[in-house]
Amino acid sequence: MGTTTVERHGEVAVVRLTRAAKRNALDDGTILRLEEFFAAPPQGVRAIVLDAEGEHFSAGLDLSELTERTTEEALEHSLMWHRVFDRIEGGRVPVVAVLKGAVIGGGLELAAAAHLRVAETSAFYALPEGQRGLFVGGGASVRVPRLVGAHRMADMMLTGRVHDSADGQAIGLSHYLVDDGAGLPKAMELAERIAANAPLTNFAVLQALPRIAEAAPAQGYLMESLMAAVASTSTDAQERMRAFLEHRASKVTR
Repeated sequence: MGTTTVERHGEVAVVRLTRAAKRNALDDGTILRLEEFFAAPPQGVRAIVLDAEGEHFSAGLDLSELTERTTEEALEHSLMWHRVFDRIEGGRVPVVAVLKGAVIGGGLELAAAAHLRVAETSAFYALPEGQRGLFVGGGASVRVPRLVGAHRMADMMLTGRVHDSADGQAIGLSHYLVDDGAGLPKAMELAERIAANAPLTNFAVLQALPRIAEAAPAQGYLMESLMAAVASTSTDAQERMRAFLEHRASKVTR
């Protein structure tokens, strides 16, 4: 796939950015290759790990592509990024991102489209568009405030503030914080656990939960009840419950 590679590990696929020499800056070719994969993940893949070669996850938009565009062309370019990242966030396969080094601008937008984020201690986060006379265009103004709040995103854009990995973990940019080099193993562990879930449960978490969270309470409760009824009456769920009641399944422990 050129600037990306794909590995298959049973029910888990690893999609890897391979522009290490450019700190995995995102050019249009890379974005479109991500779209190609996420539009139709391989049959049998039930979880995806999004990784990157080298020391950095992604330093954002490849600025060499910031050629002079008309307003209409710039709009279409932003909408293309939205379309691709929507495929990641809105797909049926859970995505775990491995964050390290630079997670900047468009790199943070890509990370925010994943469902879980594992950060190594080297990770740092920034939205430098404000200092470059730009505005985010890959979905950050929607996704990042969901994670950290609009006030924190405003601080990052207005002042150029950079959050280190500890800050990122504390404010919600990552779900897990691990030592350098431990990101991919942790992401694989999580992906394998996710792949073992009932497919309908994963579907509900990816498709129903975000809509419920954004709905008015009455509509949210109704959607929750409908999704709970669908999930609990599936053959898979009933077998899993029998296994638990018959002590064939492990209990939750600390």
